[in-house]
Amino acid sequence: MSVIIAPSVLSADFLNLGRDVEMINNSAAGWFHVDVMDGRFVPNISFGMPIIKAIKKQASKPLDVHLMIVEPERYFEDFKNAGADILSIHYEASTHLHRSLQAIKALGMKAGIAINPHTPVSLLADVINDTDVVCMMSVNPGFGGQSFIPNTLNKIKALKQMIVEKGATTLIEIDGGVTLDNAGSILAAGADVLVAGNTVFSSSDPTATIAALRALGK
Repeated sequence: MSVIIAPSVLSADFLNLGRDVEMINNSAAGWFHVDVMDGRFVPNISFGMPIIKAIKKQASKPLDVHLMIVEPERYFEDFKNAGADILSIHYEASTHLHRSLQAIKALGMKAGIAINPHTPVSLLADVINDTDVVCMMSVNPGFGGQSFIPNTLNKIKALKQMIVEKGATTLIEIDGGVTLDNAGSILAAGADVLVAGNTVFSSSDPTATIAALRALGK
């Protein structure tokens, strides 16, 4: 499988969101990455259902929604109705993780677990076969434009080994500080999905940048 590039719409131009959604539609990207922040689990606040619904109306590719919120289970049905195709919840915010993964799948979405930089991948061993995507934070969540944490490469390798040993089909998604300079080493470690926000949207040619990232994984 070739790498999936998931541009983060948190870095898009919100005065020209339709234009940026269309750019992603016409690019080599595979998913839209949509970050939802509540000001409690992370310091920042992003956006909610109305923006996701608006993106969904125009998007021709799956919406990969990453919930950086407390009590995410309260909103599964709302995010499904807003247009989420993949819904990732944080390990650190989920008291009943297995139950939550099953609830997400029961609504017809793919289920993801997001983990913070300090969270060991070994904690996922008992639920990896119930998980479609692990969204591994390679920066501390809550803000765009941060630098990639180098230890993430070791975590990717450990998680890939677990997935193989357990016979799982889980995709490894890397979120934070992904650039054209480090994407090759991230993919070599075993990643399947690259979230790219600042790298794509601060580029003079976002479409070409997405294509260049994807070419690294072919």
